[in-house]
Amino acid sequence: MYLVYYSYSHVQVRENLSKLSTLALRNRREGLTKLLPPLGETLRGSLMERYLTCGNPDCKCARGERHGPTWYLSVTLDQSHRTGCTVPADQVEQVRRWIENYHRVKERLEKISDINRELLYRQKTRNKSKKKAQN
Repeated sequence: MYLVYYSYSHVQVRENLSKLSTLALRNRREGLTKLLPPLGETLRGSLMERYLTCGNPDCKCARGERHGPTWYLSVTLDQSHRTGCTVPADQVEQVRRWIENYHRVKERLEKISDINRELLYRQKTRNKSKKKAQN
């Protein structure tokens, strides 16, 4: 069996947000939320192109010309469980788009989370400063 994987492994580089103003952070967060793809069109998984042999000794695949491509969606549920299904050829582009959308959503949510963490840190720092000033 010959497999070609269409999946993404992202190495996220964290941006130094401490140099941006609070207003800039809020604007960036709002902009990221507007850039989210339609959440109803997301799919987590890997799309694989498979070439198979049928086992018939008289078939062309027994001489090396495998059947395919057959498209397969693989999804890891947890460390020891996977699931998947074949994808009809006329749905492959849609599945690719949905997988790309999933990765865009995940990437943008990480950025939004980073911004929110920075805003929380600033709020905590401001509150500490106010308490010191009152004492």
